[in-house]
Amino acid sequence: MLFEAKVGLARVTAVTSRTTGRGGGTTLPGRLLLRLQADALQRLGERLPKGAAVVSATNGKTTTAKMAASILSPPLRLCRNAAGANLASGVASAMLRGEDADLGLFEVDEAALPAVAEALAPRALVLGNLFRDQLDRYGELELIAAGWRGLAAALGPATTLVSNADDPLVASIGRDRERHTWFGLDDPAAALPEMQHASDSKWCVRCGARYAYTAVYLGHLGDWRCPSCGDGRPRPSVTAREIQIDGLDAVGFRLCTPAGDVAVRLPLPGVYNVYNALAAAALALELGAGLEQVRAGLERFSAAFGRFERIDLGSGEAVLLLVKNPAGGNEVIRTLAVDEAPKRMLIALNDRIADGRDVSWIWDVDFERLAPQIGSVICCGTRAAEMAMRLKYAGVALDRIEVRTDMDEALDRLAAAAGSSYLLATYTAMLDLRGRLEQRGLVLPFWQEAA
Repeated sequence: MLFEAKVGLARVTAVTSRTTGRGGGTTLPGRLLLRLQADALQRLGERLPKGAAVVSATNGKTTTAKMAASILSPPLRLCRNAAGANLASGVASAMLRGEDADLGLFEVDEAALPAVAEALAPRALVLGNLFRDQLDRYGELELIAAGWRGLAAALGPATTLVSNADDPLVASIGRDRERHTWFGLDDPAAALPEMQHASDSKWCVRCGARYAYTAVYLGHLGDWRCPSCGDGRPRPSVTAREIQIDGLDAVGFRLCTPAGDVAVRLPLPGVYNVYNALAAAALALELGAGLEQVRAGLERFSAAFGRFERIDLGSGEAVLLLVKNPAGGNEVIRTLAVDEAPKRMLIALNDRIADGRDVSWIWDVDFERLAPQIGSVICCGTRAAEMAMRLKYAGVALDRIEVRTDMDEALDRLAAAAGSSYLLATYTAMLDLRGRLEQRGLVLPFWQEAA
């Protein structure tokens, strides 16, 4: 069968998937095409007039890719896997839909990155961060880093790496490449008082000594140096200074770049979103965007589904937040704790394949910091009881904790009381919650909302 015939068959599959209500054709068409044609990613990528850009990270790749899209479109017509299908099948499905696009912009799973990026030979590749996540699937961080190092060595000289200088493990990847843009924070006033106990990359990649930090911003991200061998953070050319947290509504900072400086007010809270914005800005500048275009794109950005997504429950506003590992969980708590008012919460903990079967990571999340502010909390999901026990040991009074194994019942209980609330959920739990909210007409299907 000719390649065009295979592409046509895969597109028919996409249309069928959408019309039958079985989703937006985010993975099935691409999976079919890759079975029929192993090099389909490369062939489809060669059709993009301006090539492709790829974003990968443990935390923040969906938000970073959407921020980059907000900057680049318009004027560029983008082909994106905006619904978060970030394996090879999702990227292929996105390219099947984006036949009129100028540029491909794809978020890619950490483990899938080497194969996808080698096939696409992207103009720019963002390496955002590496945190402990789904150890039963990924193994230790060094396994992912080894795959990324192999990819950096295999990529042609035309690809620019856009890397987080504040992550020691990421900074060890492709460091000698001629085309390399580094981003990072440069604001000691925004640093944590000390490194969190759940931080991951504490030991020098070169000699094994413990890193020393002059500033720690998030987990193990910061201004680092090895006192033994002298290795240290590369000097970032795209930085954020004068960071100002405006509650849960926004964060302001001065974006400093080789093209000049500009003040940005990002309509999302948290230092981790400043990192996402820096990655998106550095990528967009590398792809030819102007500084004013970058500022405007970041300031008009709206949250990706499940990432500080605001939902009207009728009785009040709920904020939905994805929490999938210790680093992300601690940053969410750090952001929520800025507002010291009592909080109504729902925490949904699942242990399905996409979440990771091992949920022991919840003991590395600093719920103790948030416990005094929890007025009431409903625990649901496949591991609701474990979540309730974790909160009990964090200091939340038992009469404030409710366990509901049925997610619809949990949502009903939450919506029964007036006022705002926060929904923290692991990946599949977030999709479960949104599915039920969709049935109630409160949100769009994630694949439509992301389009």
